[in-house]
Amino acid sequence: MNAIAIIMNVVTWLALFIMIGRVYKKQEMKPKIWKVLIVVLVGLFSVSINIPVMEQQVKLAILPLGAWILYWIYSRRNEGMSWRRYRQYAWIGFIVNYFFLIMSLLIIFIHGWIYPKDEISTYISDLQDSSITKTHPSGQNVSLDQEALFSQLKEATRKPVYSEKWYYETYVNVEHETKIDERFPYQLAGVTPKLGSGIISTIFLEQNGKGILISHGQEQFYFRLAAPILKEAK
Repeated sequence: MNAIAIIMNVVTWLALFIMIGRVYKKQEMKPKIWKVLIVVLVGLFSVSINIPVMEQQVKLAILPLGAWILYWIYSRRNEGMSWRRYRQYAWIGFIVNYFFLIMSLLIIFIHGWIYPKDEISTYISDLQDSSITKTHPSGQNVSLDQEALFSQLKEATRKPVYSEKWYYETYVNVEHETKIDERFPYQLAGVTPKLGSGIISTIFLEQNGKGILISHGQEQFYFRLAAPILKEAK
């Protein structure tokens, strides 16, 4: 979980407890706190649908399942007075689902603003523990030039990902499988993304040392550099 999500979740739970506190103070006959908390938690249960927002899924509560369950339980026990005392808390639980929905939307938009997914600096921030792993036999015995990469991060240019073209050039337009030259035969490991982003990605380096392919979720981003970032390993 990233830093923004943690902050937003804390804010949501604080809002929940404030709502509970206000209702509790207005009641003449104070219910038991532990029962209040249970009712609120049960009230959180709902029939929900998933809505896609910016390639992520958020839940929209449409039916107060928890409140119905509690009403049925109190009705079975003929505890109408108790239900009137606790029903506000059941509805608070249901309403908080919309707080979580709003916070989820805010998290998506704020995270995308602070950590742009189409900027290389979002995925590569600290190179101190970075290393290169050869993932294909066509790769050479090379190592990462950390200084060359770090100095070019701001100037890295995003280019289109030509998946079909690259596949054709690499695997189809060759006479023998033993002569295949993988376009991205190296994986860059040990790289730290921008602080607080919580982003997990897989980073591949191009054979010529001038291209970086980043896979994040279902997306891929390709960046070109002016100078190679690979050097002959010692």
